[in-house]
Amino acid sequence: MPAASWGRVRGANEDIRVAVVGFNSRGKSHISGFRDLKGVRVVALCDVDQNVLDKGVKEFKDRGETVNGYQDIRKLLENPDIDVVSLATPNHWHALGAIWAVQAGKDVYVEKPVSHNIFEGRQTV
Repeated sequence: MPAASWGRVRGANEDIRVAVVGFNSRGKSHISGFRDLKGVRVVALCDVDQNVLDKGVKEFKDRGETVNGYQDIRKLLENPDIDVVSLATPNHWHALGAIWAVQAGKDVYVEKPVSHNIFEGRQTV
């Protein structure tokens, strides 16, 4: 195999696979922002409201894109095919969602405020 072919090998880092958690409001901006980035794919959506989740999954399907839907963030975090978790949940979920995602080995983007108090912030760090 010629050396030039090694430069065209698709690596593990070819695409960054993102899950957006909480997308009924601010999370919609997360989705559009990630959609505009080359090499980034939204592969999962998570929302506790089943109606919101079904609508979001349908919107992806209507665009010909595949996305997995989760109602429980803990199940989403078990998926090894997710690299990044983007949290746009209500504020009281920011710290715990970020901690769980990091514990699951995911990179995290979390909306502000990261926490409601110093203790939660320190735990997140």
